[in-house]
Amino acid sequence: MAAVTRPIAVVGPTATGKSDLGLDLAERLGGEIVNIDAMQQYRGMDIGTAKLPPRERRDIAHHQLDVLDVTETATVARYQAAAVADVEAIRARGAVPVIVGGSMMYIQALLDEWAIPDTDPVVRAKWESLLADGGVSAVHEALRAVDPQAAATILPTDGRRMVRALEVVELTGAPFAASAPQIGTPRWDTVIVGADRETGLLDERIRLRTDRMFDAGLVDEVTALLGHGLRDGLTARRAIGYAQTLAHLDGEYDLAEARERTFIGTRRYVRRQRSWFRRDRRVHWVDAARADLVEHVLALVEARAMD
Repeated sequence: MAAVTRPIAVVGPTATGKSDLGLDLAERLGGEIVNIDAMQQYRGMDIGTAKLPPRERRDIAHHQLDVLDVTETATVARYQAAAVADVEAIRARGAVPVIVGGSMMYIQALLDEWAIPDTDPVVRAKWESLLADGGVSAVHEALRAVDPQAAATILPTDGRRMVRALEVVELTGAPFAASAPQIGTPRWDTVIVGADRETGLLDERIRLRTDRMFDAGLVDEVTALLGHGLRDGLTARRAIGYAQTLAHLDGEYDLAEARERTFIGTRRYVRRQRSWFRRDRRVHWVDAARADLVEHVLALVEARAMD
Protein backbone atom coordinates (compact mmCIF):
# COMPACT_ATOMS: atom_id res chain seq x y z
CA MET A 1 0.00 0.00 0.00
CA ALA A 2 2.92 2.38 0.55
CA ALA A 3 3.27 2.77 -3.22
CA VAL A 4 0.00 4.73 -3.36
CA THR A 5 0.87 8.40 -3.87
CA ARG A 6 -2.34 9.91 -5.20
CA PRO A 7 -4.53 11.68 -2.64
CA ILE A 8 -7.62 10.11 -1.12
CA ALA A 9 -10.67 12.23 -0.34
CA VAL A 10 -13.16 10.96 2.25
CA VAL A 11 -16.35 12.95 1.72
CA GLY A 12 -20.03 12.61 2.46
CA PRO A 13 -22.67 13.69 4.97
CA THR A 14 -21.99 14.90 8.49
CA ALA A 15 -21.88 12.31 11.30
CA THR A 16 -21.11 9.30 9.09
CA GLY A 17 -17.68 8.72 10.66
CA LYS A 18 -15.42 10.36 8.07
CA SER A 19 -12.86 11.54 10.64
CA ASP A 20 -12.24 8.06 12.01
CA LEU A 21 -12.02 6.56 8.54
CA GLY A 22 -9.60 9.28 7.45
CA LEU A 23 -7.38 8.61 10.46
CA ASP A 24 -7.39 4.87 9.78
CA LEU A 25 -6.42 5.42 6.16
CA ALA A 26 -3.69 7.92 7.01
CA GLU A 27 -2.30 5.56 9.63
CA ARG A 28 -2.21 2.61 7.25
CA LEU A 29 -0.89 4.52 4.23
CA GLY A 30 1.58 6.87 5.89
CA GLY A 31 -0.56 9.89 5.23
CA GLU A 32 -1.41 13.32 6.55
CA ILE A 33 -4.89 14.75 6.98
CA VAL A 34 -6.11 17.80 5.09
CA ASN A 35 -9.31 19.14 6.63
CA ILE A 36 -12.06 20.14 4.21
CA ASP A 37 -14.70 21.16 6.75
CA ALA A 38 -15.19 24.92 6.55
CA MET A 39 -16.09 25.49 10.20
CA GLN A 40 -13.23 23.40 11.57
CA GLN A 41 -10.91 26.09 10.23
CA TYR A 42 -11.92 28.27 13.20
CA ARG A 43 -9.87 28.40 16.36
CA GLY A 44 -11.97 27.71 19.42
CA MET A 45 -14.87 26.18 17.50
CA ASP A 46 -14.15 22.66 18.69
CA ILE A 47 -17.18 21.11 20.37
CA GLY A 48 -19.79 22.33 17.91
CA THR A 49 -17.79 21.20 14.87
CA ALA A 50 -16.87 17.80 16.33
CA LYS A 51 -13.22 18.67 15.77
CA LEU A 52 -10.90 15.88 16.86
CA PRO A 53 -8.83 17.05 19.86
CA PRO A 54 -5.05 16.76 19.40
CA ARG A 55 -4.82 13.77 21.77
CA GLU A 56 -7.07 11.77 19.41
CA ARG A 57 -5.17 12.53 16.21
CA ARG A 58 -2.74 9.60 16.64
CA ASP A 59 0.29 11.84 16.04
CA ILE A 60 -0.85 12.26 12.43
CA ALA A 61 -0.29 15.73 10.99
CA HIS A 62 -3.50 17.70 10.34
CA HIS A 63 -3.74 20.70 8.03
CA GLN A 64 -6.34 23.48 7.67
CA LEU A 65 -7.54 23.16 11.25
CA ASP A 66 -7.49 26.23 13.53
CA VAL A 67 -6.27 28.61 10.85
CA LEU A 68 -8.90 31.37 11.23
CA ASP A 69 -10.14 33.61 14.02
CA VAL A 70 -13.91 33.70 14.45
CA THR A 71 -13.93 37.32 13.26
CA GLU A 72 -12.50 36.30 9.88
CA THR A 73 -14.66 35.28 6.93
CA ALA A 74 -14.11 31.77 5.65
CA THR A 75 -13.82 31.90 1.87
CA VAL A 76 -13.53 29.18 -0.71
CA ALA A 77 -10.74 31.07 -2.46
CA ARG A 78 -8.54 31.29 0.65
CA TYR A 79 -9.10 27.64 1.44
CA GLN A 80 -8.38 26.56 -2.13
CA ALA A 81 -4.99 28.29 -2.26
CA ALA A 82 -3.92 27.06 1.18
CA ALA A 83 -5.14 23.48 0.77
CA VAL A 84 -3.55 23.09 -2.67
CA ALA A 85 -0.23 24.15 -1.14
CA ASP A 86 -0.72 21.63 1.69
CA VAL A 87 -1.49 18.75 -0.65
CA GLU A 88 1.48 19.56 -2.88
CA ALA A 89 3.81 19.74 0.15
CA ILE A 90 2.53 16.42 1.52
CA ARG A 91 3.09 14.73 -1.82
CA ALA A 92 6.56 16.25 -2.06
CA ARG A 93 7.35 14.59 1.28
CA GLY A 94 6.34 11.23 -0.18
CA ALA A 95 3.27 10.99 2.05
CA VAL A 96 -0.36 10.43 1.07
CA PRO A 97 -2.74 13.38 1.43
CA VAL A 98 -5.99 12.19 3.02
CA ILE A 99 -8.58 14.92 2.46
CA VAL A 100 -11.45 14.63 4.94
CA GLY A 101 -14.67 16.59 5.29
CA GLY A 102 -18.04 17.48 3.90
CA SER A 103 -18.04 21.15 2.85
CA MET A 104 -19.39 20.82 -0.65
CA MET A 105 -18.08 23.91 -2.44
CA TYR A 106 -14.68 23.55 -0.77
CA ILE A 107 -14.35 20.04 -2.17
CA GLN A 108 -15.17 21.20 -5.67
CA ALA A 109 -12.73 24.09 -5.37
CA LEU A 110 -9.92 21.78 -4.31
CA LEU A 111 -10.52 18.81 -6.60
CA ASP A 112 -11.96 20.49 -9.70
CA GLU A 113 -9.52 23.41 -9.98
CA TRP A 114 -12.39 25.87 -9.74
CA ALA A 115 -11.44 29.28 -11.11
CA ILE A 116 -13.26 31.26 -8.43
CA PRO A 117 -14.42 34.77 -9.39
CA ASP A 118 -12.86 37.57 -7.39
CA THR A 119 -14.70 39.15 -4.50
CA ASP A 120 -15.26 42.86 -4.01
CA PRO A 121 -15.72 44.17 -0.46
CA VAL A 122 -18.01 47.01 -1.56
CA VAL A 123 -20.27 44.81 -3.67
CA ARG A 124 -20.29 42.09 -1.02
CA ALA A 125 -21.17 44.63 1.69
CA LYS A 126 -24.11 45.90 -0.34
CA TRP A 127 -25.69 42.47 -0.59
CA GLU A 128 -24.78 41.57 2.99
CA SER A 129 -26.59 44.72 4.06
CA LEU A 130 -29.66 43.67 2.10
CA LEU A 131 -29.55 40.28 3.81
CA ALA A 132 -29.21 41.89 7.24
CA ASP A 133 -32.00 44.41 6.66
CA GLY A 134 -34.46 42.44 4.54
CA GLY A 135 -33.62 38.83 5.36
CA VAL A 136 -33.35 35.89 3.00
CA SER A 137 -36.58 36.79 1.22
CA ALA A 138 -35.10 40.10 0.09
CA VAL A 139 -31.91 38.60 -1.33
CA HIS A 140 -33.89 35.79 -2.93
CA GLU A 141 -36.09 38.34 -4.71
CA ALA A 142 -33.03 40.32 -5.82
CA LEU A 143 -31.38 37.17 -7.16
CA ARG A 144 -34.52 36.10 -8.96
CA ALA A 145 -34.56 39.46 -10.76
CA VAL A 146 -31.02 39.10 -12.17
CA ASP A 147 -30.48 35.33 -12.32
CA PRO A 148 -33.70 33.26 -12.19
CA GLN A 149 -31.80 29.99 -12.63
CA ALA A 150 -29.61 30.63 -9.58
CA ALA A 151 -32.66 31.69 -7.57
CA ALA A 152 -34.36 28.42 -8.52
CA THR A 153 -31.41 26.19 -7.63
CA ILE A 154 -30.07 27.79 -4.43
CA LEU A 155 -32.07 27.06 -1.31
CA PRO A 156 -34.12 30.15 -0.47
CA THR A 157 -32.90 29.86 3.14
CA ASP A 158 -29.21 29.93 2.14
CA GLY A 159 -28.66 33.66 2.49
CA ARG A 160 -24.87 33.56 2.29
CA ARG A 161 -24.81 31.64 -0.98
CA MET A 162 -27.41 33.93 -2.51
CA VAL A 163 -25.29 36.92 -1.49
CA ARG A 164 -22.29 35.32 -3.19
CA ALA A 165 -24.35 34.62 -6.32
CA LEU A 166 -25.49 38.26 -6.47
CA GLU A 167 -21.89 39.39 -6.04
CA VAL A 168 -20.63 37.13 -8.84
CA VAL A 169 -23.41 38.16 -11.21
CA GLU A 170 -22.71 41.84 -10.58
CA LEU A 171 -18.94 41.48 -10.99
CA THR A 172 -18.91 39.16 -14.02
CA GLY A 173 -22.08 40.16 -15.81
CA ALA A 174 -22.77 36.47 -16.31
CA PRO A 175 -25.11 34.01 -14.57
CA PHE A 176 -23.81 32.43 -11.38
CA ALA A 177 -23.75 29.00 -13.04
CA ALA A 178 -21.21 30.24 -15.60
CA SER A 179 -18.54 30.22 -12.89
CA ALA A 180 -19.31 26.68 -11.72
CA PRO A 181 -16.45 24.16 -12.01
CA GLN A 182 -16.41 21.54 -14.73
CA ILE A 183 -16.63 18.00 -13.40
CA GLY A 184 -13.89 15.82 -14.87
CA THR A 185 -10.85 13.92 -13.66
CA PRO A 186 -10.21 15.22 -10.14
CA ARG A 187 -7.04 17.14 -9.47
CA TRP A 188 -4.05 14.85 -8.73
CA ASP A 189 -6.28 11.95 -9.89
CA THR A 190 -7.63 11.85 -6.35
CA VAL A 191 -9.58 8.78 -5.28
CA ILE A 192 -12.90 10.04 -3.90
CA VAL A 193 -14.57 7.83 -1.28
CA GLY A 194 -18.07 8.70 -0.10
CA ALA A 195 -19.04 7.54 3.41
CA ASP A 196 -22.74 7.21 4.15
CA ARG A 197 -25.13 5.30 6.40
CA GLU A 198 -28.75 4.21 6.32
CA THR A 199 -30.92 7.28 6.90
CA GLY A 200 -32.58 6.11 10.11
CA LEU A 201 -29.27 5.10 11.66
CA LEU A 202 -27.65 8.35 10.57
CA ASP A 203 -30.46 10.35 12.15
CA GLU A 204 -29.79 8.51 15.42
CA ARG A 205 -26.10 9.43 15.17
CA ILE A 206 -26.99 13.07 14.52
CA ARG A 207 -29.22 13.09 17.59
CA LEU A 208 -26.47 11.53 19.71
CA ARG A 209 -23.87 13.91 18.31
CA THR A 210 -26.07 16.91 19.07
CA ASP A 211 -26.71 15.78 22.65
CA ARG A 212 -23.02 15.12 23.22
CA MET A 213 -22.09 18.59 22.01
CA PHE A 214 -24.43 20.33 24.41
CA ASP A 215 -23.53 17.97 27.25
CA ALA A 216 -19.82 18.60 26.59
CA GLY A 217 -20.20 22.36 27.02
CA LEU A 218 -21.22 23.91 23.70
CA VAL A 219 -22.96 26.78 25.50
CA ASP A 220 -19.78 27.52 27.46
CA GLU A 221 -17.72 27.33 24.26
CA VAL A 222 -19.98 29.85 22.51
CA THR A 223 -19.96 32.11 25.57
CA ALA A 224 -16.15 32.10 25.56
CA LEU A 225 -16.05 32.83 21.82
CA LEU A 226 -18.21 35.91 22.32
CA GLY A 227 -15.17 37.39 24.04
CA HIS A 228 -13.17 36.76 20.86
CA GLY A 229 -15.64 38.55 18.59
CA LEU A 230 -17.93 35.72 17.48
CA ARG A 231 -20.80 38.12 16.80
CA ASP A 232 -18.55 40.16 14.47
CA GLY A 233 -17.81 37.22 12.18
CA LEU A 234 -19.90 36.76 9.04
CA THR A 235 -19.51 33.01 8.76
CA ALA A 236 -18.52 31.59 12.14
CA ARG A 237 -21.61 32.79 13.99
CA ARG A 238 -23.88 31.17 11.40
CA ALA A 239 -22.49 27.65 11.85
CA ILE A 240 -25.03 25.03 12.86
CA GLY A 241 -25.08 24.75 16.63
CA TYR A 242 -23.42 28.12 17.14
CA ALA A 243 -26.29 30.12 15.63
CA GLN A 244 -28.81 28.21 17.74
CA THR A 245 -26.74 28.61 20.90
CA LEU A 246 -26.37 32.34 20.29
CA ALA A 247 -30.14 32.59 19.92
CA HIS A 248 -30.52 30.74 23.21
CA LEU A 249 -28.11 33.10 24.96
CA ASP A 250 -30.11 36.01 23.52
CA GLY A 251 -33.27 34.58 25.08
CA GLU A 252 -35.00 33.67 21.83
CA TYR A 253 -35.65 30.12 23.05
CA ASP A 254 -34.67 27.77 25.83
CA LEU A 255 -31.84 25.26 25.85
CA ALA A 256 -34.05 22.32 24.88
CA GLU A 257 -35.19 24.17 21.78
CA ALA A 258 -31.62 25.11 20.94
CA ARG A 259 -30.75 21.40 20.98
CA GLU A 260 -33.74 20.51 18.84
CA ARG A 261 -33.10 23.25 16.31
CA THR A 262 -29.45 22.17 16.08
CA PHE A 263 -30.52 18.58 15.44
CA ILE A 264 -33.03 19.65 12.79
CA GLY A 265 -30.53 22.00 11.14
CA THR A 266 -27.87 19.28 11.03
CA ARG A 267 -30.30 16.75 9.62
CA ARG A 268 -31.39 19.19 6.94
CA TYR A 269 -27.76 19.93 6.06
CA VAL A 270 -27.05 16.19 5.80
CA ARG A 271 -29.84 15.85 3.25
CA ARG A 272 -28.28 18.64 1.19
CA GLN A 273 -24.85 17.03 1.39
CA ARG A 274 -26.19 13.67 0.33
CA SER A 275 -28.02 15.16 -2.65
CA TRP A 276 -24.94 17.13 -3.70
CA PHE A 277 -22.44 14.29 -3.45
CA ARG A 278 -24.72 11.69 -5.03
CA ARG A 279 -24.67 13.69 -8.26
CA ASP A 280 -20.91 13.16 -8.55
CA ARG A 281 -20.32 9.87 -10.38
CA ARG A 282 -16.64 9.87 -9.43
CA VAL A 283 -17.47 9.09 -5.81
CA HIS A 284 -16.99 5.47 -4.68
CA TRP A 285 -19.71 5.01 -2.07
CA VAL A 286 -19.20 2.83 1.00
CA ASP A 287 -21.45 1.96 3.91
CA ALA A 288 -19.61 3.43 6.89
CA ALA A 289 -21.34 0.91 9.17
CA ARG A 290 -19.70 -2.15 7.62
CA ALA A 291 -17.38 -4.07 9.94
CA ASP A 292 -14.57 -4.32 7.37
CA LEU A 293 -14.79 -0.66 6.31
CA VAL A 294 -11.08 0.14 6.41
CA GLU A 295 -10.02 -3.01 4.58
CA HIS A 296 -12.75 -2.46 2.01
CA VAL A 297 -11.60 1.10 1.30
CA LEU A 298 -7.94 0.10 1.21
CA ALA A 299 -8.77 -2.56 -1.39
CA LEU A 300 -10.63 0.05 -3.42
CA VAL A 301 -7.67 2.43 -3.21
CA GLU A 302 -5.23 -0.31 -4.18
CA ALA A 303 -7.35 -1.19 -7.20
CA ARG A 304 -7.38 2.45 -8.28
CA ALA A 305 -3.59 2.64 -7.82
CA MET A 306 -3.23 0.01 -10.49
CA ASP A 307 -5.25 1.97 -13.06
